[in-house]
Amino acid sequence: MKKEIKFSLVFRDMWQSSGKYQPRVDQLVRIAPLIIEMECFSRIETNGGAFEQVNLLYGENPNEAVRAFTKPFREVGIQTHMLDRGLNGLRMYPVPADVRRLMYKVKHAQGVDITRIFCGLNEVRNIIPSIHYALEAGMIPQATLCITFSPVHTVEYYVAIADQLIEAGAPEICLKDMAGIGRPEMLGRLTKTIKEKHPEVIIQYHGHSGPGLSMASILEVCENGADIIDVAMEPLSWGKVHPDLISVQAMLKDAGFQVPEINMKAYMKARAMIQELIDDFLGYFIDSTNKHTSSLLLKCGLPGGMMGSMMADLKGVHSGINMILKSKNEPELSIDDLLVMLFDEVEYVWPKLGYPPLVTPFSQYVKNVALMNVMSLIKGEERWTVIDNHTWDMILGKSGRLPGSLAPEIIALAKEKGYEFTDEDPQKNYPDQLEEYRKEMIKNGWEFGSDDEELFELAMHDRQYRDYKSGVAKKRFETDLQRAKDVTLAKQGFSEEEVKRLKRVKAEPITAMEKGRIIWEIDVESPSMPPEVGHKYEPNDVFCYIATPWNTYDRVMANFSGRIIEVCAKQGALVNKGDTLAYIERCEETA
Repeated sequence: MKKEIKFSLVFRDMWQSSGKYQPRVDQLVRIAPLIIEMECFSRIETNGGAFEQVNLLYGENPNEAVRAFTKPFREVGIQTHMLDRGLNGLRMYPVPADVRRLMYKVKHAQGVDITRIFCGLNEVRNIIPSIHYALEAGMIPQATLCITFSPVHTVEYYVAIADQLIEAGAPEICLKDMAGIGRPEMLGRLTKTIKEKHPEVIIQYHGHSGPGLSMASILEVCENGADIIDVAMEPLSWGKVHPDLISVQAMLKDAGFQVPEINMKAYMKARAMIQELIDDFLGYFIDSTNKHTSSLLLKCGLPGGMMGSMMADLKGVHSGINMILKSKNEPELSIDDLLVMLFDEVEYVWPKLGYPPLVTPFSQYVKNVALMNVMSLIKGEERWTVIDNHTWDMILGKSGRLPGSLAPEIIALAKEKGYEFTDEDPQKNYPDQLEEYRKEMIKNGWEFGSDDEELFELAMHDRQYRDYKSGVAKKRFETDLQRAKDVTLAKQGFSEEEVKRLKRVKAEPITAMEKGRIIWEIDVESPSMPPEVGHKYEPNDVFCYIATPWNTYDRVMANFSGRIIEVCAKQGALVNKGDTLAYIERCEETA
C-alpha cells in the first residue's frame, strides 16, 4: 500500500470558476453539515480571494460569512484554508503592509487555519512578508507556486522559488495549476525534487480541469510525493472547475494509495443541495460553456477561475464589434469566432509582456490587453493603444519582477510615454493606510467589529464596503438578478409581455385605495424616483402616498414582507382607485 492521500474540497472556488456570485451565508451554513457528513475531507476552502469581495457585491457582510462557515468545520477538526494574493491581499491591486498584517490576525480570529499565499508573478518579495505575517498571527502559511507552461517556467525555476519560500518559514507548498495547463510529467518531477530536498514539507496540488490534463497531473504528483489533492463535486465539477472527488478517489485507490472512503448518501444529499443553490439564483450567472472541457485552453493558458468573467466581457463587446464590421461591409463574427481570436491574441501578447503566470490579477491584465488589441485591429488601428494603469504597473515592475523579458516594442512604448522602470521592493510603492481608514470609520460612526474585522474590510475593499454600508450594493445585485431572470425567460422564447405575466403569477399587486397622484418619495437633493426592482418592504413600511383631490396624503402600507418585481406607476402619475401601482413577490418576514 502506498502513502495516504488526503482531499480538500475547494467549495467556494467551484462557484468562482463557474459564475459571478457566491452562495449566501445562510446557504453556506446549510451545506456545511453535509460536507462534514461525507467523512472524506481533511480540509475545506472557506474564503479569501474574490469570494469575500463577492459577498459585499450582493450586500452581505463577508466577515459574518467566514465566521459562520468555518465554525462547523473547526468543531469537528477539519482544517479550513483561504486564498491569499500576497501583495494584493484579497483584492486585484496592491495592499499596504499594515492592512496585509491585519488580515492574518482577523482571519485567524474568524477561524481560518491555513492561508494559501500566491503571487501572480511568483515574486518571493511579495510572498515572504505574508509568510511572516501569517506565522505571527498563528496561521499556517502555505506558500504557492503558480504553475504555467512557457520556456521560462521550468522545474529549476520553480524549485529555486520553493527553496526560498521554505527557508522563509513556509511548512507547506501548493502547486497552483490554475489553468490546468501544467504538463503532468513536469509536475511530477517538480513534486519529487521538492520532496527530496524538503521531505518534511506538505505539498498540496490544485489543478483545474479545463484543458483535460488534471487527472493525469494528479496521478503524477501523487506518485512523486504529494500529500493533499484539491477536488470538486457535482454538479459543479469538471469543465473549467476541478476534477470530481469520486473520480479522483477511484483513480488513486486503484493505484494503491490510501484514500478516505466517501459517504455516498451524504454526497448525493450535498449534490442535491448544490443544485438547489443553482436553481435558487446562482445558476442565472453560470455560463453554459463553463461546463465544457476544451483543449483550446492550452493555447491561451487562461485560468478556470476567470472564464465566467471573460465570457461576460466577450458578450459585452460582441454587438459593438459586429457594428464596426457591418459599417465596413465585412462579415460579422460569432461569439466562438471572437473567442478564438481572443485566445490567439492572448498567445501573442503573453510572451511580449514577460510571461507573467496567468493567474489573478495578471491573467486579467493580459486578457484585457488582448481584448483591447482585438478591438483595435478590427477598427483598423494599431495594437497596444489601450493599456490600463494596473497593467502598466506590472510592466514597469511595480508589482515585482516579470519571469521573462519584455518585448522591445513594449519597452519603447513605455519610454515614449515617459514611464520609468523600477526593481525596488514592490511594497515600498504602497505606504501604510490603516489609520486613514480608522478615521473614516470614526467619522461615519461605524463599528470596528470583533478583532477590527470591519476596519479590515473597509481597508481591503473600500469602494465595495461603502456600497455595502449604503445599501447600494444590495440594490444593484437585486436589479442584476431580475435582469438575468428576464433574459433567461426571453431566451426561452417568451415575449416582453409574456415575461411580465409570468413574473406576476408569483406576485401580488399593490393597488391604489383612492384616486390621486402617486408619491413614491420626496427627495430634496435629487429627482424623486419610484423604488428599484428588488427593493424589499416589511409589513409596517409605508409603500407610497396618494395625494388626493381633496388635499389629503393617504398612506399605502406594504402589509407583508416582499420585494418589488415591477413598478407600474411613475412618480407623480395620476391613478384611479383600484389601479395597480406595483407587483410584490412575497418573501419570509424578518424577525
